[in-house]
Amino acid sequence: MTVTEREKSFGRMLLLSVMSLYLLAALLDPASAYSALMKSFSVLKNIAPALLVVLSLMALVSAYIEPQKISHYLGKKSGLKGWGIALAGGVFSHGPAYLWYPMLSDLRGRGVNEGLTVSFFYARSVKVPWLPMMASYFGIAFTVILTFYILLAAVIQGKIAEKIIPPQSTT
Repeated sequence: MTVTEREKSFGRMLLLSVMSLYLLAALLDPASAYSALMKSFSVLKNIAPALLVVLSLMALVSAYIEPQKISHYLGKKSGLKGWGIALAGGVFSHGPAYLWYPMLSDLRGRGVNEGLTVSFFYARSVKVPWLPMMASYFGIAFTVILTFYILLAAVIQGKIAEKIIPPQSTT
């Protein structure tokens, strides 16, 4: 997917705005600005491994998976297989949701069904590592039923999104 001039311009404006705010903060309160900058570097250091994984996945998808294949498995006519992939991907994805934004945006530009993207995000609310703890507190039946309803709601939200979100053009 190619980056449009509008997207490039937005990225430059965002970077310039952040840099300007840091400069203004440094002029008004240098100690606080330094503390904020160090905290930002700390956050970057913490998310760097996950960001590296997502960027690597994006590179692999771009290099080795043809848009026709993506469209086949996750496009408008992907059927139950596409919904299964989106739900499983959402359940098993880890880390902050915003780390997935670039890859999912790229996939949308390659023809991924809008509903599947929404369902992926909705299904992220099922946290596999937490399921045993939930079961120990609430019981297995509660955990299974709640998980089922979350995934059902993910599909419903995805179907609604298909109706109201205009598809992105494929490149």
